[in-house]
Amino acid sequence: MYLSDEAIRDLNTLAGWLALDDFSIRENLNPDLLILAGHAIMPTIIGALDFAAQTGVPVLLSGGIGHSTMLLQQAVKQDPLTAAIETEGLGEADILAEIAHQVFAIPWEKIEIENRSTNCGQNADFSRDRLLAQSSIPATILLVQDPLMQRRTFESFEYSWRQKMITCRFINWPVFVPHVVKVDDSLVITGGQRAGIWTLERYIAMILGEVKRLRDDATGYGPAGAGFIGHVDIPDAVENAWRWLIENEGVQVSIR
Repeated sequence: MYLSDEAIRDLNTLAGWLALDDFSIRENLNPDLLILAGHAIMPTIIGALDFAAQTGVPVLLSGGIGHSTMLLQQAVKQDPLTAAIETEGLGEADILAEIAHQVFAIPWEKIEIENRSTNCGQNADFSRDRLLAQSSIPATILLVQDPLMQRRTFESFEYSWRQKMITCRFINWPVFVPHVVKVDDSLVITGGQRAGIWTLERYIAMILGEVKRLRDDATGYGPAGAGFIGHVDIPDAVENAWRWLIENEGVQVSIR
């Protein structure tokens, strides 16, 4: 796939906005819980679980069988660190739990599993309800997701938990912020410290689709559309980059 310098710049603008990161720029944060939503980006999964193992923070793993399940199963089998883990028949949270326990020695009593959700909104709703059932709402939660879905995941959790009048501080952490760079004649997605990320076509499709869902119009997920999240203010630079990419024939892909 050929991408002009302008297209690369605009993709990086969008990725930088989507991969909302509150954690990497702050120090001395001590979250009460880490919520890892199911996805298939191994550098983020490994980074989040390594952090939990190093700090002792308990984890809530959210995700059943959804759009990313097969991709996660494949990614786990292809990563030498996790290849021995059996994934057949397991949902995303159960796979993540096996990684947490087998690879990082996180004790089961520190692992909470929510394995019914099949989308981002349900990640928020079912995680919320699980904690409410335990009468255990943490004051500060480190929220981790596929970097390209981090902003929408945050908006979904904020919206969902607000419906139940729950006060909680979410700290966003995608673990890394991806960027596309040209290396010789190839296009490379950088930022992650290991394999197990998106193909370039899926990366572009997800970026364009995520911005589309965050826009508050008839086709978006905001109040003017599906009503899954609250209103999101989209910076002019992001809106302009998205529109240019959507209209540019050189980056036409099936939006995810």
